[in-house]
Amino acid sequence: MLNTLLSTASMITPIIVVIAVIIVLIIIFTFLPLATWFRALVSGAPIPMSRLIGMRLRKMNMKMIVESFISAKKAGIDLTIDELETHVMAGGNILNVVNALISAHSANIELSSQTAKAIDLAGRDVLNAVKVSVNPKVIETPIIAAIAKDGIELRAKARVTVRANIARLVGGAGEDTIIARVGEGVVTTVGSAVSHKEVLENPDKISKTVLAKGLDSGTAFEILSIDIADIDVGRNVGAQLQMDQAEADKRIAQAKAEEKRAMAVATEQEMKAKTQEMQAELILAESEVPRAIAEALRSGKLGVMDYYNLKNLNADTDMRNSISKPEQDSSNDTTL
Repeated sequence: MLNTLLSTASMITPIIVVIAVIIVLIIIFTFLPLATWFRALVSGAPIPMSRLIGMRLRKMNMKMIVESFISAKKAGIDLTIDELETHVMAGGNILNVVNALISAHSANIELSSQTAKAIDLAGRDVLNAVKVSVNPKVIETPIIAAIAKDGIELRAKARVTVRANIARLVGGAGEDTIIARVGEGVVTTVGSAVSHKEVLENPDKISKTVLAKGLDSGTAFEILSIDIADIDVGRNVGAQLQMDQAEADKRIAQAKAEEKRAMAVATEQEMKAKTQEMQAELILAESEVPRAIAEALRSGKLGVMDYYNLKNLNADTDMRNSISKPEQDSSNDTTL
């Protein structure tokens, strides 16, 4: 019985050892990034295993960091694994930075690793900036409306060829500022022209004048050329303004005339009211005449002869009036 147990134990022990070795190997290959370590080693960019384990424990993108480190070493870029880790932990795109450094190095463009990382952390695409520095891009402005001194509107569209200025990428203004400054320069140049024909005959005058203003100052670009792609004649703004002014003057004159007419009507009504008031006072005064005469006769201030003389005078006046009326009527009939 004992021999049987011993023989059975001797058969089980190797199996347990093999299983333990397999488990240990699985744990090692699962936890330790041996493939990544070996790849870096054979690529000529060895990385300590402890560094790789630390990246895995910090849950960093170990594959991207290692690939960036290998690419930098192969291109002769002096970058340490610590710098790459720090940039990734700061939220940067280390693969983009390394590719930008490689492109700049190949194109003999001066770009340090510190500058590249600063540009990337500032939110700009450093790789695209290097590409634009090597291969300039064209920015097309929207239609810019400007008015010459003769009142004619010109509508122009410009194409601005720019090259990235690596030194001013951090803190430099972008494309919107370039477009705004070019638009301002076009408006100023056209506005200073005596005639719109002068601008149409020499559209390159706009380009030369705008380019001479140094519009790329403080921006992340260097302006290489400004070309007027299209220029058209728009409205006659001067004539429209004169028409609007004439219409406004007409309305003002009409308002003043209406005001004078209203004042004349008001004055006429006032005069009529005063005339009616005076007639009423006259009638009231005439009604008091017989009473005053009677009072004068009663008090002895007016004699009988004076009264009869007054009556004769009134009768004579009435007779003259009656004689003159037919003559006026006959004259009116003759006129008609």
